Amino acid sequence: MDGAEDITDAIGRLDAIVRRLRADCPWDREQTAQSIVPHTLEEAYELADAAHSGDDAKLLDELGDVLFQVHFLALLLQERNAGDLGAVARHAAQKLIRRHPHVFGDAEAATAAEVLANWDAIKATEPGREPGVFGEVPANLPGPLYARKLQRRAASSGFDPASEAAARDAVADALVAVGAATTPEERFHELGDLLFAGVNVARKLKVDPELALRASADRFRARVEAGVEEAASCGESWNDLNSDRQLAFYARAALKAGRQEPPTP
Repeated sequence: MDGAEDITDAIGRLDAIVRRLRADCPWDREQTAQSIVPHTLEEAYELADAAHSGDDAKLLDELGDVLFQVHFLALLLQERNAGDLGAVARHAAQKLIRRHPHVFGDAEAATAAEVLANWDAIKATEPGREPGVFGEVPANLPGPLYARKLQRRAASSGFDPASEAAARDAVADALVAVGAATTPEERFHELGDLLFAGVNVARKLKVDPELALRASADRFRARVEAGVEEAASCGESWNDLNSDRQLAFYARAALKAGRQEPPTP
C-alpha cells in the first residue's frame, strides 16, 4: 500500500503528464470545459459500473480515468486564472469539514439520515446557493436520479410521509392506475407516476435506481442474446421464430443462468 509520499509523487507525475498533453497533443489543446464534460460524464458512468460489478481492477482503472478528467478541468481553470488543482482540493476539504460538524465540530448525528439532513441544512446556508427546497437540483440528471434527488430534498425538508411499506403500496396503486388509463395522455401521466413511485421504493431501500435499472436491462440483454444462441444451436433463426418459440428459448437461457429474470417486455 502506497504511503502519503508515494501518493503525492504519483499525483504530481499525473499532473505533469496532463500539462504535457495540453501543450503537445493537438486533440487536448482543442478541448474546452464544454467539450470535455461529455467525456467526464461517460467516465463517471463507467466508474459507477465498475463499482457495481465488484471488480477492483476495473474500479482502479476507471478511477484513474475520472482523476484525469479532474486534473484536465482544473488545468483549464488555471489557464483562465480562475483556480487550479490546489484550489479545487482546498475548496473540497473546506466544504467537507463545514458539512461534517459531527466529525470536525460539536454537532451530533447518530444516523445516516441525520447526517444527510444536516448536510442539506448547512448547504442551504452557504453563499451563492440557489434558494428553495429544490435549489440547484440539475434538471439534466438521468430520470431515475433526478426523481431520487427531488425525493431526497423533500425528505430532508421534513416532507417524507410514506413509510417503506406505503411506498411499495404506492407502486401497486400506480400500476392499477396505468391499467385503467384510456388515453395516451393518461397513460403518459400514470406511467410517469408508476416510475416515480418505483424510484421512491428504491430510495427507501437505499438502492440506486439508475444502477438497478441498468443491471436489470443488462440481465435481460444477456438472456435474449443467450436465447438467440440457443435457437442457433438448434438450427433456428431467432428473427424467424414466433413470439412463443422466442419466449421458450429465452426461458431456457434464463433457467441455465440459474436466476429469475425481469418480466419480458
